[in-house]
Amino acid sequence: MHNLIAFFRRFRIFMLFVLLQIFALSNYFTSLSFPRSQYISSASAVSSTILEGKNSVTKYWNLGENNILLQKENIRLRRKISSTFMRLNSRLVKIKDTLYQQQYEYIPGIIINSSCNKRNNFFTLNIGKKQGVKRGMGVFSDNGIIGVIHNVSDHYSVIKSVLTQSINVDVIIESSGAFGLLKWDGRDPKRGSISGISNDMKIKKWSKIVTRGGSGIFPRGLMVGRIETLKPIEGKPLWDVTLRYSEDYTKIQNVYVIKNLLREEQEKLEKKIPEDIVE
Repeated sequence: MHNLIAFFRRFRIFMLFVLLQIFALSNYFTSLSFPRSQYISSASAVSSTILEGKNSVTKYWNLGENNILLQKENIRLRRKISSTFMRLNSRLVKIKDTLYQQQYEYIPGIIINSSCNKRNNFFTLNIGKKQGVKRGMGVFSDNGIIGVIHNVSDHYSVIKSVLTQSINVDVIIESSGAFGLLKWDGRDPKRGSISGISNDMKIKKWSKIVTRGGSGIFPRGLMVGRIETLKPIEGKPLWDVTLRYSEDYTKIQNVYVIKNLLREEQEKLEKKIPEDIVE
């Protein structure tokens, strides 16, 4: 008790100063609206900054999960578009489930390794046989085609990208109907070319180029790019067509592997073509 009394005696002036300071500040903020609003605004700003920081950290950690959910949603929507289905009855116009048979399924994946500065560039996917991926399947993104599955293991697969020497994807110029093969000369990862386009065809600059869908690897209509330049090839009745890819292959991450449910049937039938020709 004596110690407590001695403590109050020793610090009585300081304690009185603190009490008077609290009383003065309380009256100051109560009587004046501007300082009080400034105080409240400052407190709100600090709280908002803290909450924004917390939200940014949460978004970062949830980014991978959100990307997967977005890919699944894109697959669900793609299953509803007409290019995913094959028409069973051409005489009817009204769309019903009984008129269409699903032809394509899509497997979401993420590119975990890639190159764009070599003559032949390959991308590595984080999915493989366990997820249903097989050699020869097409791969595309939300912006355009990526390539074709080249090798597969249980949990990984390697894509032969469009930035390779022998990709040969059949494409079509949407505005004119002219079709040819997609090529890459090994120089610019943002640009490719199309071979086999006759210079009798009227081709407009910036025309859209999409997949033709003839090989069964890609469905018809997937974006490839747009025509950037074209000029006649000297001594040949062909256009020299340069296109600008719709996808930036230096940044690509999320992709979809295409499973054509009717591809085996198509290939089996096409193998009989030489035998059916009458000499």
